[in-house]
Amino acid sequence: MSRSASERGQLDLFHALPGEFAVRDAQDLMSYPFFSLSKSHRTRPIEFAAGSVEIRVEAVADHGMATIWDADILIWAASQIVEARDSGLRTSRLMAATPYQILTFIGRGTSARDYHRLKAALDRLQSTTVCTSIRQLAEGRRRQFSWINEWTERTDATGRPDGIELIVPDWFYRAVLDNALILTIDRAYFDLTGGLDRWLYRLVRKHGGRQKAGWRFEFRHLHVKSGSLSPFKRFAFDLREIIRRQPLPGYRLALEIEARGRRLLAFEPCGQAVDGLVLSGTSGIVPSGTGPSCYQEPGVGLSNLKDDRIRGRNLDSNKESNSCCAGPAGDEPARGRALSLETDPQNDRPELPRGTSRRATT
Repeated sequence: MSRSASERGQLDLFHALPGEFAVRDAQDLMSYPFFSLSKSHRTRPIEFAAGSVEIRVEAVADHGMATIWDADILIWAASQIVEARDSGLRTSRLMAATPYQILTFIGRGTSARDYHRLKAALDRLQSTTVCTSIRQLAEGRRRQFSWINEWTERTDATGRPDGIELIVPDWFYRAVLDNALILTIDRAYFDLTGGLDRWLYRLVRKHGGRQKAGWRFEFRHLHVKSGSLSPFKRFAFDLREIIRRQPLPGYRLALEIEARGRRLLAFEPCGQAVDGLVLSGTSGIVPSGTGPSCYQEPGVGLSNLKDDRIRGRNLDSNKESNSCCAGPAGDEPARGRALSLETDPQNDRPELPRGTSRRATT
């Protein structure tokens, strides 16, 4: 008997729940570089190491590496499992659903082309191999798995397609069942079209949560943490463009630059008042009491974060994320008022007066 047949025989079949409910994501998948950020065919492995965390992601030439868009299927699976558990229903790693259920939940179309894309995504998730030390108790121990152990198309008694069955790995399943390792994300996440936009939202949501003080990351650390194949200069340009567009639902972004020229991405939750939405292009005059919009495209110049001073790194609560950029003891960013930022697109180096520190949105 094959390993997959043996595993299937030991698992109860969980039928996907109908309807819409909260979107959940696994924090481990939000924090680390597990997926390709490009839709292009990637076979080059992702290798990441920080402290005790080690990750290696490998792909096969036939399918390429699973992308961050493919990960929407895992978000669907996590949402199903948590919703069922919270409703008192029995869950399982063996899940049955129709393509329509999955596609509509993750905000995709339901055409024949979308169905074919779903199957290709399942193939990439199954063929991508992950080896990691995350959540391994013994030092030096590694866990290897694929995002989907297997998947098959179901047929009814007449041989007509009747949905799909898939088995998620135990590593993922255990994380989903642990409340401390799951976060609810904004459904608008599925509307983000850029791979870097999607990755950054998940990272911000995981580390920032709803803390009013926000969080900060050093650009080079983000580059390493993303697993992106883009050169750093291109990556930094794309980050600045995201800061200009402000596409992340529920968060405002800003660029902070220290006197030494090091770039930091700052972000904090923004108001979600129903009447606080200001569409891009709307006049800057907003009635008193209206909350700041998460979707208004800021103009060039000042940050739209409330505090125009650069704060110290959030090292106590964000040690892992700042591990690569923490300076010597007592080394804190200079503090000063936010000024407009002029950058040279050729070398991506800002022209800053010596001894000053700035915050800007582009």
